[in-house]
Amino acid sequence: MKILMVNKFLYPNGGSETYIFELGKQLVNMGHEVQYFGMEHKGRIVGNNAQSYTSDMDFHTGGLQKLLYPFKIIYSAEARKKIRLVLQDFEPDVVHLNNINFQLTPSIIYEIRDFEKKRKKPVKIVFTAHDYQWVCPNHMMIIPGSGELCFACKGGKFENCTKNRCIHNSMVKSLIGSVEAFYYKWRKTYGLVDVIICPSEFMKRQLDTDPVLAKKTVMMHNFMPKADLPADLPVKLPKRYVLYFGRFTKEKGVETLLNVCRALSQISFVFAGTGELADEIDKLPNAQNVGFVNGTALQRLIEKAEFSIYPSQWYENCPFSVMESQVYGTPVIASDIGGIPELIEDGHSGELFEPANQAHLEEKINRLWTQPELCLKYRENCKNIKFDTTLEYCGKIVNDIYL
Repeated sequence: MKILMVNKFLYPNGGSETYIFELGKQLVNMGHEVQYFGMEHKGRIVGNNAQSYTSDMDFHTGGLQKLLYPFKIIYSAEARKKIRLVLQDFEPDVVHLNNINFQLTPSIIYEIRDFEKKRKKPVKIVFTAHDYQWVCPNHMMIIPGSGELCFACKGGKFENCTKNRCIHNSMVKSLIGSVEAFYYKWRKTYGLVDVIICPSEFMKRQLDTDPVLAKKTVMMHNFMPKADLPADLPVKLPKRYVLYFGRFTKEKGVETLLNVCRALSQISFVFAGTGELADEIDKLPNAQNVGFVNGTALQRLIEKAEFSIYPSQWYENCPFSVMESQVYGTPVIASDIGGIPELIEDGHSGELFEPANQAHLEEKINRLWTQPELCLKYRENCKNIKFDTTLEYCGKIVNDIYL
């Protein structure tokens, strides 16, 4: 089978990229032919034989090009033209869409269906929902100015995105987001997709609020990426420590966690990752920022931690970080939000706390730190968790979906 994997970024950038790279490798191992379509970028590590990609769109640059972005992020003639070349050259049986909004735009769905008609042979379109973009224009169901969790666009009431300035707290950007959402809802574009993979039941419930999407959703948790990159731990670590790994951003709950670190000065914290709050982490006397870590170095960092923290304050989907901790035998204290509770059995393999509740998180961390026997019990229970998260298992399920 020929599979075209589509994602706006074709270089390591986040969870969706980990997903397409690892799943693509597994599909090749299963005997399929896989090519990729997305934006050109100096860091691109996968591609297609037609060497056809859209131009790199950087929303932070200025000049004339930026003035054209409001039109390009709603409908992209360039993306249609470039994917057309790939479709004609590769002739895929399946096109697997991932993150396509803004840089590629859902307009490419029409190009795929046009190709199908000309080819006179079915092309299956599968979409993996890595965020809530198709029911929430800012994709996170959170109002950025206040950090308030939000369901206001439920039922297609996308004007609320503009009303609440939900995209970068900007009226103009939020208006564009509302227009894009209304446009593709009016055209029933997403109804042209055959199957929508939701990595959590919570994600499925949100997408199912749209009757067009509800007919197409299936739930499949993310797989665990393999730690096969040999590397050493970057620095000397404390004998005992609590670990946070991921992006250093407010919506990830890092600001709340930093306040907890200040209050629990007797506890050593290790942070692994990058982000806007890195400078604040560096100021803490009881915290160590080891920067971005991956592969076997990350695995050892997780294994040696007393427990890890996942304090997210937005509706997480199916976070790799929570699964990685437990698979490597490390308990997790995590926010009771989004798809996270589907991964943690509270009081068995870890503990849940109320999102953004500093006092609640502080209490949970202090309790596990001062009760190593409880932590050991959770650690043993983690080892017995049977996640259906092997890459081989997920590859089989995706293969069945393609068929």
